[in-house]
Amino acid sequence: MITEYSHNQLIALCQQSKVGKKLPTALYVHISAIASLSPQLQECDRQARLLLPEESKFTLIKFNYEQPKISYLFYPDFDTDPHPALHHSIQVDLKAQIVQQRDYHNSPNPPILHRKETFVNSDYPHYQLFAQLTKQEEAIGLFHETRTIGTRQGWEQRLKEYNVELEDHQVILLPSPFGRGTGGEGNIKIDRHKAAIHRPDLSKPVRLALEAGLFIEDSTFFDYGCGHGEDMQRICDREFTSAGWDPYYRPTSDRITADIVNLGYVINVIESQIERREALIKAWELAQRLLIVSAQVLIGDVGRGQIAYSDGVVSSRNTFQKYYEQEELKLYIDQVLGVDSVPVALGIYFVFCDEVQAQNFRASRFRSRATTPRIRLVSKRFEDYRELLSPLMGFFTERGRLPIREELQGFEVLIAEFGTIRRAFNLVMQATNQDEWDAIADNRRQDILVFLALSNFDNPYKRLKPSQLSSQYQNDIKSLFGSYQAACTTADLMLFNLGREGFIATCCRNSKIGRLDHHALYVHISALDNLDTMLRLYEGCVSRTIGRMDGATLIKFHLHKPKISYLFYPDFDREPHPKMQASMQIDLRDLHIRYRDYQSSDNPPVLHCKDAYVLPDYPQYEKFAKLTKQEESWGLLDNLPDISHWQSWQEKLKLHCAEIQGNRLVWRKNVDPAIVKSLKAKRKDQRKLP
Repeated sequence: MITEYSHNQLIALCQQSKVGKKLPTALYVHISAIASLSPQLQECDRQARLLLPEESKFTLIKFNYEQPKISYLFYPDFDTDPHPALHHSIQVDLKAQIVQQRDYHNSPNPPILHRKETFVNSDYPHYQLFAQLTKQEEAIGLFHETRTIGTRQGWEQRLKEYNVELEDHQVILLPSPFGRGTGGEGNIKIDRHKAAIHRPDLSKPVRLALEAGLFIEDSTFFDYGCGHGEDMQRICDREFTSAGWDPYYRPTSDRITADIVNLGYVINVIESQIERREALIKAWELAQRLLIVSAQVLIGDVGRGQIAYSDGVVSSRNTFQKYYEQEELKLYIDQVLGVDSVPVALGIYFVFCDEVQAQNFRASRFRSRATTPRIRLVSKRFEDYRELLSPLMGFFTERGRLPIREELQGFEVLIAEFGTIRRAFNLVMQATNQDEWDAIADNRRQDILVFLALSNFDNPYKRLKPSQLSSQYQNDIKSLFGSYQAACTTADLMLFNLGREGFIATCCRNSKIGRLDHHALYVHISALDNLDTMLRLYEGCVSRTIGRMDGATLIKFHLHKPKISYLFYPDFDREPHPKMQASMQIDLRDLHIRYRDYQSSDNPPVLHCKDAYVLPDYPQYEKFAKLTKQEESWGLLDNLPDISHWQSWQEKLKLHCAEIQGNRLVWRKNVDPAIVKSLKAKRKDQRKLP
C-alpha cells in the first residue's frame, strides 16, 4: 500500500523522470519505456498491475500526482494513427485497492493524443516519425491554445480551421477553394527565388557533363533558371559561349537556343505542376544537342519542419520542394518530353537530341580502361615505322580491333608500306606481347556484351536496333562477334544467368578481386572494370538506372539478397582506417534506395585491410599491405566483426598498447615495459601455434 509520505516521493520521482510526457497533474509513459523509469516507479507499477483484470490491454501508464492512483490507457492505433483515440482506461487506486474502468470505444468524441514521441524513448522504432509530425504541426501553429484540442472533435475543428489534413504522419496543406486546384498554388505564395543558392564551384550536373566530354569545341551553353548565374559564368570562364535566364534574377534576358541547356534543380522548386511541365518543355525546345535535367531525389528523412503541399513540401524558408524518387523523375522526364533520358547520378539525367549520341554515351560508361602494351623487343624495322604505327596501336587499344579505311588517319600510307593493315599490325605484335593485345580485344568484347545486355534489360521487348548505334560501334560488333545477332544472343544468355538463384553469390565467391566475408563481396570502385563480366553486368543493372555513384569508394555485392550498396569513405587514401561517411543500398527487385548518413555519428563503421579492396597496381597498395601485415602480426585483426566500428577499434588499439602514426603501428608512449614484454611474448607464442 502507498502511504502519503511515499506518494510524495513518487511525485518527485515522476517530475525528475527522463522518460515520459510530464503534465501538471501526471506523468504518462509508454509501456515500452517502463524499464527506463526509476526502480521505485517500476515497483509502484508492479503493485498496481496485480489488481488489474486478467488479459488487460494498455498502451500508456499514467502516474497521478493528486492521488496515489495509476491509470492504464489503451490506444490500439498508437503506432499507426497520428493522433490515436483512447479505447478504454483502467484506474487503480493503490491506497483503497479499488479498480475502475471506463470505455470510450463507442464515444463520438474520445480523448486523443498529441506529441506521441514524448511518451516513448528515443530508440523507439517510430520515434523520428512521431517527432517529425510534431515539428510540422508546431510550424503552422496547430498547437496554439491546446485547451480545445484534447478530443477528436476539437482536433478535427482545428485542422479544418487551418485547412490541413493528416496522412501517414504527414501534414497535408489543402488547396484553397479559391485557388487553382491541384495544378496551382493553393493559398500560399511560394518564394521560389529563395531556393537559388550560391555554390563555390560548378553545380554537379554541369560538372558531370563537362567531365563526360560533352562540352566539345565551340559548344554553346544556356542555363534555364540560372539563379545567381554562377554556372553560366564558370562555363564562360572555360571559353564557351554561355547565357542564362531566371524569372527572378534575370527576367529580361532572352531565352535562346544552345547546344547544351541546363535545367538545374528547377522543376523541384516549382509548386505548380502546370508551370513545372512548361519549364521542362521550354528548356527542351532550346536544346540543340543535350538537355541536362536535375532535381532533388528522396533518399532519406527530408520532412523535418516541412509541410506537405500540393505534391511536395513547403520549407520553413517558404520555398517549395518536390522530392522525387529516382525512377519517378525519369518517368516524368520521359513522359513529358517523349524521350528515353539517361540517368547519370541521383537526380541527374541527360536527354540527348540525337539517339546515336545517346547510345554512344551509354556505351562509353561501360568501357573498361586499357593501356597500350609496352614495347618489349625493339627491331630496326619496327623503329623505322614506329611513328607510322603509333596511331594504329592507339586505335586497337581503344577499340580492341583493327580499323577500316575511313577510321584511321594515315591508313593509305600503311597500306602502301605493308600491303594490308594486318601485316602492319603483325610488326607491332613482334615488338610487343600478343597476349596483351588479345586481352584488350577480349575486354572490349565484354564491354560490348555488358552494354547490349543492359540495353535489353531496360526493355526486353524492344531490342536496340543497329541503326541506333554509331557506325564505329557497329564495326566493333562485326569485327569482334561476327554479327550483331551473335552478340545479342550472348548478351541475352548473360541476362538469363543473372536471374538464376545463387549465381551472383557464386560469382562473388569465385572473384579474385575484392574482399569477401560471409555476407558480401566488397570491391574498390577503381577495380570495377577488372571484375568478372557478370558482376560488372550486375552492378550495371543498378548504375544504368540510378547513375554511377559520384564519390563512392566501395561497392558491396550482397551474397544472399539481390542488393548492391555504395559505401562512401572520403578519406580512403589519407587515413589508415577511414570512417564511413554514408552508404546507399539499392534493392534490385524494386530499385528502392536506402540511404544512411554517418557524418554526425560518434561511432561510424571503420575500414581495415585496405589492400584487400584494391588491385596491386593501385597507387598506395604497397603502403596499405604493409600496414595490414603489421596489424595482423600484432593480433589486431584476429576478429574483424568485433572491430567493425570506430569505438571498438580504438579500444582494441588501447588494449594492445598500440597507436598508428602515419601508416605504421607503434607502441603507445609511457607504456610499462613489462606490459610490452608480455604482449610481445604472447604474439610470439601465437605465431608458434599450427
